[in-house]
Amino acid sequence: MSTYFEVPEKTRVHAFRDDALGEHDAVGLADAIRRGEVGAHEAARDAAERVRAVEERLHAVQAHAETPAHGTGGTFAGVPTFVKDNTDYRGLPTGHGSAAFTPRAARRHAPFAGQFLSTGVTVLGKTRLPEFGFSPTTEYEAAEPVRNPWNPGHSAGGSSGGSAALVAAGAVPIAHANDGGGSIRIPAACCGLVGLKPTRGRVVPNDQSHRLPLDLVADGIVSRSVRDTAAFLAGAETYWRNPKLPPVGLVEGPSGRRLRIGFLLDSPSGVASDAATREAVTETVATLERLGHTVEPVEIAIDPRFTEDFLTYWGMLSFLLGATGRTLGTDFDRHRMDALSRGLRATYLERWRSTPGVLRRLKRTKVAYAAAFRGLDLLLTPVLAHPAPPIGHLAPTVPYPTLIERMLAYVAFTPIDNVVGTPSISLPSTRSTDDGRPVGVMFSGRPGSERTLLDMAFTLEADSPFRRIQDA
Repeated sequence: MSTYFEVPEKTRVHAFRDDALGEHDAVGLADAIRRGEVGAHEAARDAAERVRAVEERLHAVQAHAETPAHGTGGTFAGVPTFVKDNTDYRGLPTGHGSAAFTPRAARRHAPFAGQFLSTGVTVLGKTRLPEFGFSPTTEYEAAEPVRNPWNPGHSAGGSSGGSAALVAAGAVPIAHANDGGGSIRIPAACCGLVGLKPTRGRVVPNDQSHRLPLDLVADGIVSRSVRDTAAFLAGAETYWRNPKLPPVGLVEGPSGRRLRIGFLLDSPSGVASDAATREAVTETVATLERLGHTVEPVEIAIDPRFTEDFLTYWGMLSFLLGATGRTLGTDFDRHRMDALSRGLRATYLERWRSTPGVLRRLKRTKVAYAAAFRGLDLLLTPVLAHPAPPIGHLAPTVPYPTLIERMLAYVAFTPIDNVVGTPSISLPSTRSTDDGRPVGVMFSGRPGSERTLLDMAFTLEADSPFRRIQDA
């Protein structure tokens, strides 16, 4: 078996220490910088030291910025962070986690990178992701995987696994993430973080969104506190706000509003969640009822072909990347894409004639989803069907038929919100596995309902503060 799959000691990995960052979240650190208690250069220096302290075990960083540019204004002025390596940041190469081409330094910032920078962050580099973000774990055929700080023998999730690992380990307070099938919420659940996928169109669209028949991807962050995620959305909105959506503004705590919430234990596609995951959801239900909310079981009658249709669309994306890859690098060779990407491409080539029907059915999913929300404010579900698996379980070296079977039995809840375009947030639950791995729960809402999601997130965080890796 590859040495990359060897399970290291189970000691948790974190970088919390008595330095400029302390135990601050991004809002707290920005406040300290604003008051002059901490300097932005000092914060960047100490964050870089923290990254070095954990990187040998976590393998979360793709590239370091030689001269980090310090933010001079905005919500997170001076807060050190990282950008995910599928998003252009001027002067740094964009590799998309792929060995199929040689990445070149970006000449300009991607649209969302500009919005992210407007919050004042200091970018220290770029984080790793699986090839083209196709996998729910950040693992490779011939490189070290990104490991979970809570248990390095397990996955940090994907595709924003590098960002989640650094934030969970305390190397930086927040990091950029994006989500095309769960890629913010999955690593947030694996690493005990807050991860909100915004409504489609809430933040500046990514470069590819206008060229695809169905835009799945939304950008955001992963964070250790609800207020960081809330502050990010408010800060991003001052740079650009979609006039077609209600404004979010700054949500600063629970409103006390009583909500009507539906819940699911198993996925609409019929995948059953494991015991730890079910307990996380049922315990959250009990907490919500104790706090005065109305909670009831619901069903979502999505098309039974949804999972296969989503897989076909995912395969189409791999096919298109293989066909247009020379725009990423002149030496791009689709035959050097990893086995997962090649398998997805092959799946699409077998099914390409079904594309019109696949797109029609996926777009109609919003009808069934809207029906499930009638009379409800939010929907509570698991994030994943089971907690973070061991390194190797979902690696691209697993034979493709087995790998896809395992992935579909794992990522059974998150893709619906990407297809429909609705906002969804992963939150750490009070439940953990016997070996301490976090278990997440997920709330989803109607389009534009980020304020309600943040209200609920603040409510649960205030009632049961999230576990801290440095205290475990």
